[in-house]
Amino acid sequence: MKTVSDLLADAGDVRGQRVLVRSDLNVPLDGSRITDDGRVRASVPTIQTLADAGARVVVMAHLGRPDGAPAAKYSLEPVAARLAELLGQPVQFATDTVGDDAQRVVSGLADGEVAVLENVRFNAGETSKDAAERGAFADQLAALADVFVSDGFGVVHRKQASVYDIAERLPSAVGGLVQAEVEVLKRLTESPERPYVVVLGGSKVSDKLGVIDNLLDKADALLIGGGMVFTFLKAQGHEVGTSLLEADQLDVATRYVEQAAAQGVEIVLPTDIVVAPAFADADASVVAADAMPADQMGLDIGPASAERFAEIIRGARTVFWNGPMGVFEMDSFAAGTRAVAEALTQIDGLSVVGGGDSAAAVRQLGFDDDAFGHISTGGGASLEYLEGKTLPGLAILEGTDV
Repeated sequence: MKTVSDLLADAGDVRGQRVLVRSDLNVPLDGSRITDDGRVRASVPTIQTLADAGARVVVMAHLGRPDGAPAAKYSLEPVAARLAELLGQPVQFATDTVGDDAQRVVSGLADGEVAVLENVRFNAGETSKDAAERGAFADQLAALADVFVSDGFGVVHRKQASVYDIAERLPSAVGGLVQAEVEVLKRLTESPERPYVVVLGGSKVSDKLGVIDNLLDKADALLIGGGMVFTFLKAQGHEVGTSLLEADQLDVATRYVEQAAAQGVEIVLPTDIVVAPAFADADASVVAADAMPADQMGLDIGPASAERFAEIIRGARTVFWNGPMGVFEMDSFAAGTRAVAEALTQIDGLSVVGGGDSAAAVRQLGFDDDAFGHISTGGGASLEYLEGKTLPGLAILEGTDV
């Protein structure tokens, strides 16, 4: 794939050119207040590099799922304001994506200036399954620019107009964020230093099937926490009370345990669980994983399990973590996730936080991004890459059929 560095290889190569950058600015909002600006901060280096080189930078992105029509609560205007603060320069904002205001804003840009277009998902063509409709929107986007840079890793697994079709219409390159994400994921799948530990949490086994399938023969140990652990415990014949359970995945959980044993891979399940009578931050207690009361709900891994997980992680050279160990948003059930995060900051090697809820957890629990080797900006995209799937937004830049 051609990179931004390739674009800048010749002095002044992008000066005066309109460079359309697909960023991932899909941040959580409380009204107009950004509650986690991690994706905005991660988008800054590529935008800054292009602006410093004299490009007229036009940023496009999405926010939420507005179903192809404008919705005030999904406007990118507050995100554009935060981007301006991080860049330390004004950022113009177009109140539409490809309409009159977008054309006015883009045509008025000077060298080194930056603009943000309104949410691309306010246009039905962005996410349309109809190639012609999607292509028509991509044509309108392409008319705004001379060059396209793909820097939104969180959307490269989507075959959408601003991710895929646009790259068929303009000279294209991959941005620094996407380049860094791919390099890290290649290390996880092709050449991990050992011991290699994979830590999986979250609510459902079914969400992680592809990752387990693809990494089970690559990892040395697989640590299972979060809601998905109760499917594994139930498959072993244990009571799991009112905990999350995927009854249709019991045979799958059993198969993974047997397959891991045959391949010499250790699957580590919690030996104790933090339970409560309801999904609430009260009346928590710790019980053995094989002795859960029928009227209790498991909401975190227990302290002994947290310490064991942390010890295994600290002894690794490569760790990939996706999914919290419990309901980290509540203090009573955050200790397991905190222990895993803390251990990741202490390894002598590569620690990768796999985006999504894991990234949100480390920030909410007070960890700095630079305490980890890498925090992915794309949970879904990271998982699909680790599953071995073809990601359309990368394939089109590589000239590969999708």
